[in-house]
Amino acid sequence: MERCFRLATSIDLHLAATTDLQEKAIGGVTSGLIGEGESVQWRGRHLGRWRTHTSLVDGWRPFSYFREVMTEGSFARFEHEHHFALMDDGTRMRDEIRFAASGLMARMVEKIARRHLIAILRRRNALIKRAAESEEWRRYLE
Repeated sequence: MERCFRLATSIDLHLAATTDLQEKAIGGVTSGLIGEGESVQWRGRHLGRWRTHTSLVDGWRPFSYFREVMTEGSFARFEHEHHFALMDDGTRMRDEIRFAASGLMARMVEKIARRHLIAILRRRNALIKRAAESEEWRRYLE
């Protein structure tokens, strides 16, 4: 569980999972592990446009939970909670994202963004699983 938690806080792992989006960490914590009270500013190509998103880690319970909130970005509101639980067969990771778009087309934008965010989470979580279950985790945590 600790390994999965730490991998989920890895800026480098996140970047490896989003290479197709040309995502970069351009401010705050830009490599290594992010922690409580720290922020990261991302820049990447999402839904056909270059976007910047800044998140602050404002909730922290190692190694079971952390929460990021958007402090600057394209959404009216964005919160991402990461939950970790030890199970008989390994670690369960659960992501909860709450967000809202603004403007006249908010409902349509939210529907498109939801699909996009789910795809990103699936890629990132598959990489966390693969790394945690092999020696690949050392690339991100040592």
